[in-house]
Amino acid sequence: MSAETAKELNNNCHSATIDRGALELALHEQGQDWHQRLHERCPHLFASTPLFISSNDDKAMRAIIEAVSKVTSLPAWRNIILNNIPSISQHTPRSKGVFFGYDFHLNAEGVHLIEINTNAGGAMFNALEFRSQCAVDTPGKPVAIDDLEQAFVEMFLNEWRLERGPDPLKTIAIVDNRPHDQYFYPEFLLIKELFEHNGITTFILDPSELEARTGALYFKENKIDLIYNRLTDFLLQQHATINTAYLKNEVVLTPHPYAYALYADKRNLSLLTTPAILRSINVTEEIITTLVSGIPETRVVEMRTNEYWRSQRKQWFFKPIHGYGGKGAYRGANITNRVFNEIMQGGYIAQRMSPPGERMICIDSPSGGTLLKSDVRCYVYNGQVQLIAARLYQGQATNFRTANGGFAPVRIID
Repeated sequence: MSAETAKELNNNCHSATIDRGALELALHEQGQDWHQRLHERCPHLFASTPLFISSNDDKAMRAIIEAVSKVTSLPAWRNIILNNIPSISQHTPRSKGVFFGYDFHLNAEGVHLIEINTNAGGAMFNALEFRSQCAVDTPGKPVAIDDLEQAFVEMFLNEWRLERGPDPLKTIAIVDNRPHDQYFYPEFLLIKELFEHNGITTFILDPSELEARTGALYFKENKIDLIYNRLTDFLLQQHATINTAYLKNEVVLTPHPYAYALYADKRNLSLLTTPAILRSINVTEEIITTLVSGIPETRVVEMRTNEYWRSQRKQWFFKPIHGYGGKGAYRGANITNRVFNEIMQGGYIAQRMSPPGERMICIDSPSGGTLLKSDVRCYVYNGQVQLIAARLYQGQATNFRTANGGFAPVRIID
């Protein structure tokens, strides 16, 4: 009954709303300048309603995450992956990689993992929203581990200890291209404040501000111990200074190219949905069933199968292998001949269509409800789910441009 109840609540636009007063209070507590900057830059960051999922959906997502973790831990899996990737990804650090994001579509056909990210953004925004809504009388229960923000700090400290042992972590650089121009720059400020509250000096930097000097990376006169990597150049092909320091073990980098290669390269989804390959590396039938039923069939696009894709493209969604944020992704039914021909040149995977979930809202819609799409993101570290949140949106991909859309708390209905 929990699935039916969750569906009814999602279809009822009056079932629950976000306590905006509590959320605004939590935002103001971060400082007036921060609050103003957030609203100017990200006006549709937080949704107006929570999303409801069933306890069975929760269990299914966790089972898929566990199955992926078991497969990726196999030496045979790593041999397959590392034979087909740039050499930088074959450097094997001991650190795990922070803020993995497992993105799911929950629909009438079940729970489907559509993507794995190894530098998923938004965790701090969702933690803040989660904290602000804990006392709100809403059906279901929220999904997060205890003392969430401190757990994030411990995650980074664990990454440091895995690489450097008992030495103290003194400095962190949050690194992205032109960070002040990034949509999620306010999140960088939240993370900086959290680290500094825990005694770690923190800088928000563009890669060009890092200098290689005497076996380490520096920002001005500050030696950088650890880089929180928010770059979308996942294999560091365009960032030689960080690339070299990482390979020489002169800085701790998290997340890193090795984690990306094992988990987030979209070609991996093709391997994870091919039973013959999984059996060849001794994956159990139970895990194979979980993966094949829980991940939409995925294939690498090749020119020699052009005619198949042309005739069947309406059943598939096309994504660039190293894409992110929905950029360059196309629903097969909507692509033009020009785009189709570009896709056939390679560098794409095709994933069988798995529609997103839905959430009805009534806010600012007196004549009737507005139907928003939904996806669910599990933030994961070292195989453990830390937080489950949703994104509500209109259009082809999550875009944080939808009125009353954005990040939404997830509530589990038993």
